[in-house]
Amino acid sequence: MSKRVVILVAICFALPLLVLLAAAMTGVDGHAVDLDSILAARTSEHLLGCDALGRDVLARLAEGLQLSVFVGITVVLLGGLLGISIGILAGWYGGWLDMLLMRVADIVLSFPGILLAIALAAMLGPGVENLIFALVVVGWVGFARLSRVQVLSLKSSAYIEAALANGMPFSYIATRHLLPNIAAPLLVEASFGLAAVMIGEAGLSFLGVGVQAPAASLGTMIREGTRLMLVDPSLVIWPGLMLFMIVMAVNLLGDALRDYLDVKRV
Repeated sequence: MSKRVVILVAICFALPLLVLLAAAMTGVDGHAVDLDSILAARTSEHLLGCDALGRDVLARLAEGLQLSVFVGITVVLLGGLLGISIGILAGWYGGWLDMLLMRVADIVLSFPGILLAIALAAMLGPGVENLIFALVVVGWVGFARLSRVQVLSLKSSAYIEAALANGMPFSYIATRHLLPNIAAPLLVEASFGLAAVMIGEAGLSFLGVGVQAPAASLGTMIREGTRLMLVDPSLVIWPGLMLFMIVMAVNLLGDALRDYLDVKRV
């Protein structure tokens, strides 16, 4: 990882971390409605001012960042676990199982990811749990296809054939030989998937099918701020900037990991 990339990653992570730190130090409740502070200017108590309901913008930004990271990590973990399991099974056993699982993956890929997530979230109803489920349904395919290709390339390896000759069960081979050797490309895939999930969460929340009030999300903050763009554009600028910085930081980390691990994306 070059010094330039390290500096860029540090800069991109710095602002969100400062927001979290400042919000923790002020200790203001982001859900507290204060009608006397509607669209109040920046003060020592409200460092970034207040929104249309008098709620502290800084505290809501911090909550939105935490929610984005939580949803992103949860979706990547669940989607990765599902996708990697499916990919390993398909690549190892092949035949009709491989054809069936990959056709299911092709069906999911035939829909634009964000549109499929919107449809699922709309059918299930708003809420963090339903949002996570919708994003997992969309996000497992990349892990499945990548792990399948990697397993197919490893099946003919000498150490795999030796393990089979010694009568080792599939569970042993998968955990001791397959997973350690495909971890590097999967880690890179997870880093890029994390950034995509954060954008997806913000987009669904912006459209009203994701996180709902009173919970704060960067997407909902942008949606609420668009109605007041001419009055106080900072209500859109701040959550948009936070989303840009955290996604850029994760993408830069993914690029650095890909170069460091010398991984070619499939």
